Amino acid sequence: MMTVALTGNAGAGKSTVADIWEGAGVPVVRADDLARAAVAPGSDGLAEVVAAFGPEVLMADGSLDRAALRDRIFRDEKERIRLERILHPRIGVLRERWVARWRKEGALLAVAEIPLLFEAGLEGDYDVVVCVDAPGDVRLERLVNDRGLKEEEARRIMGTQIPAEEKRRGALFVLDNDGSREELEKRSLALLDFLRARAREARGT
Repeated sequence: MMTVALTGNAGAGKSTVADIWEGAGVPVVRADDLARAAVAPGSDGLAEVVAAFGPEVLMADGSLDRAALRDRIFRDEKERIRLERILHPRIGVLRERWVARWRKEGALLAVAEIPLLFEAGLEGDYDVVVCVDAPGDVRLERLVNDRGLKEEEARRIMGTQIPAEEKRRGALFVLDNDGSREELEKRSLALLDFLRARAREARGT
């Protein structure tokens, strides 16, 4: 089975590519879903987050207040690193189990969307790295208009990530998302066809 890491900076459009590929029948796991599972109510992960950041990061129903925690960690690098040390190992275990399940089921390829792939040094764990990219001003606009972030918060988030130029150099393939969704879909599906062909060749089928 070919393992594909899908990455890119905030607002680049990697989630859209993940949706397109999933719609084409590819197993896809998203970092955000794994992060939610890692801090589900009653989990050890949530307990450790509360121990580290205090009960004020909880909602009234006992679930994690992700917006409040996000605002806090992107204002203080030490707190962001503390959170990553709690979450990343747990997310990694969940992702490995997911990949192993699809490998056992005989999938041709499986895709893991990992925004912080290079920041976490995980690029060597996958057969192929695909980077989705868009100009910085476009990414900022998407974070503000599509996700509803304040511009200051969006800029802080962007500032914590490795520059897109470095990620482009570290990826085997780059999908430019500087146009319409239709253009991105066309590029994404063309790359998917190529990856499937390579995976079949490697499998000998």
